[in-house]
Amino acid sequence: MSEDRLSEATGRRSEAICLAEALPAAADEDGSPPEPPESRSPGRQLPPVLSTPSREGWLAARRNRSRLWWRRASPNLRGTVYMITALLVYAVMVGAFKHLGTAIPLIETLMIRQIIMSTVVLVIAGRSLPLALKTDRPGLQIFRGLITLASMLCGFSALLYIPLAQATAISFSQVLFVTVAAVLILKERVDTARWVATILGFVGVLIMLNPSSEGLNVWALMSLGGALFGAGITISVRILGTSERTETILIYQGLVLMVVLAWPTWALWVWPTSEQWFWLVLLSLFGTAGQWLITKAYQVGEAAALAPLDFSRLILAGFTGFVFFSEVPSLTTLAGAAIVIGATLYTMRRNARGRPGSDLSSPP
Repeated sequence: MSEDRLSEATGRRSEAICLAEALPAAADEDGSPPEPPESRSPGRQLPPVLSTPSREGWLAARRNRSRLWWRRASPNLRGTVYMITALLVYAVMVGAFKHLGTAIPLIETLMIRQIIMSTVVLVIAGRSLPLALKTDRPGLQIFRGLITLASMLCGFSALLYIPLAQATAISFSQVLFVTVAAVLILKERVDTARWVATILGFVGVLIMLNPSSEGLNVWALMSLGGALFGAGITISVRILGTSERTETILIYQGLVLMVVLAWPTWALWVWPTSEQWFWLVLLSLFGTAGQWLITKAYQVGEAAALAPLDFSRLILAGFTGFVFFSEVPSLTTLAGAAIVIGATLYTMRRNARGRPGSDLSSPP
């Protein structure tokens, strides 16, 4: 009897095993099907999970592609990128100056701008500051600081009272003044063709000044004075560049400007509002970035290839003046600007044949 019961129990167990093998595996508590037995073995690796690329991965790929393009780009192409970026930055700075207008005294604006710029330069200099303070031409450094201040006062004053396009076009005459100064000061030789181009350029400037029975526009003359002092800056940089570091030139410029502007700023101080502080800091930082980008552009690329790009400032100034300040350039401004640009391009081309990299002009 016991043997019959044992055989019956054995048969039932065999049927249960067969039934379990025939039915699908039961689901886990969370409703998901269980893993097959072989996948649970500790020695077997799970297959990789396919997922869509994340945003971080896409950005990293784009950055790597951009870095590769930048490394493969020619020096002139990299210089062009620096130059175009600098001109865009300068357009923002000039627009901020124009927006502030006369609400803040120009002396105060220049002082705040110079303090912020000098702070940035000192931070960049860092441990090399003692070396940057050494100069073999202290007198010329002070003179350059003074004419830089004169150029800023003239140029930025004109920006407040005449259209941006007109002030920018007149500032292009700086290259023409550099040609004359190079003959008188640096004793460079200028051929007849460049003299003719220089004279034609000044004719274009005279057209933009638009003389009438009431006389010349005093603010247009101020812009012309800014270009004249800017030419002095260029000549002084050419002389200083043979023995002085770039940081040294910028540090002494800041020292001279802050010493000269200290008392007038205190006497004329008007406490800016929070909005005006925003624009003051913005134009200061953008001015610093613009100077750095201009310097970097001429360090990387050839001056003859980059200098013509400076004329895109006229397009940016015209656009900024039209969109934000409802300024429409007059026909005399456009006609005179065309003559000045043509004469300046020819002059720079002739200069490039004589001595590459001689053009060092930059916006104030």
